Amino acid sequence: MLFKFRRHAASDAPRRASPKRQRLPLVGLICVTLLVASTAQAQINEPIQPLPIQTKLDAKKVALGKLLFNDKRLSRDNSIACASCHNLTSGADGLRTSVGLGGAVLPTNAPTVFNSSHNFRQRWDGKAPTLEALVSLILASPQIMDNKWPDVVAKFEQDSTLVAQFKQAYPDGVKGPNIAHAIAEYERSLTTPNARFDKYLRGDKSALTVDEVRGYERFKSYGCVACHQGVNVGGNMFQKFGVMGDYFAARGNPKPADLGRYNVTKDDADKHVFKVPSLRNVALTAPYFHDGSASTLEAAVAVMFKYQLGRDASAEDRDLIVKFLHTLTGELDGKSLAVAGTRDASSK
Repeated sequence: MLFKFRRHAASDAPRRASPKRQRLPLVGLICVTLLVASTAQAQINEPIQPLPIQTKLDAKKVALGKLLFNDKRLSRDNSIACASCHNLTSGADGLRTSVGLGGAVLPTNAPTVFNSSHNFRQRWDGKAPTLEALVSLILASPQIMDNKWPDVVAKFEQDSTLVAQFKQAYPDGVKGPNIAHAIAEYERSLTTPNARFDKYLRGDKSALTVDEVRGYERFKSYGCVACHQGVNVGGNMFQKFGVMGDYFAARGNPKPADLGRYNVTKDDADKHVFKVPSLRNVALTAPYFHDGSASTLEAAVAVMFKYQLGRDASAEDRDLIVKFLHTLTGELDGKSLAVAGTRDASSK
């Protein structure tokens, strides 16, 4: 999942990302400082900002949400969990498009769940305004979980251990909104700070190689930061796919999912418009785009130059940008995803 350069001025699209300050748990509602000095979040005069590494969440809700995220009983036939499409190696599943209930081929590539709390909306088409709303949409989708909250609640109420855990986290017990909130709370904990580029932004100039710094300069000078900026390096606006050329005509085989935001708004101006994806951990999330059509980061960068920027770039410049993108791989629970991920071959 990758890229969309230049802003699309959709009438209902917020002009700026205003992600809420999120919370990461250790005990109850205690604010936990993980690794940030008092000056670490000082103003940085760059279009990209480091991910926050101070955050707080309710530990009991997050722990419950983790269980539910991995619970296949959410689906009608007990075959699919949230984790089925969003593993903790990359936050996605590595498939061109995901597989749903009964082997159904889903229409879009699974976006990474990592750092999703910093997106201004959820899904490629932005249909879900919050993570909680996204859980409900996925649960009700005939292709994914094909379930209803009363049926899920009935299943869970047969599990005395789970009922007790709900009581600890939510006084009113097992209810649909509580299930959605717990899963969303767990997803808010799945942030990946301390990428090498974050360290560079915070002042550690040894964190990047000379070529990686040059790649960042190319990323800015070519205009990639017009859409990929902020703490999530994207995820905070909508954009048309094919600003400078008809990507879909060139690709062929048009599908309903290619209409993007239009499927939500029915506004012709929103045809082929998608939420700009975050580029954090992008070296791990191949294949790319809503249709999973680019199998490598190099191929995705080439598509962006042709159809979003309408510019020719030298092979050297494209390679430098790819090197920079590898520096956006962060840490989960203090461990580098670049070590766990099999698709990030970048190293200093």
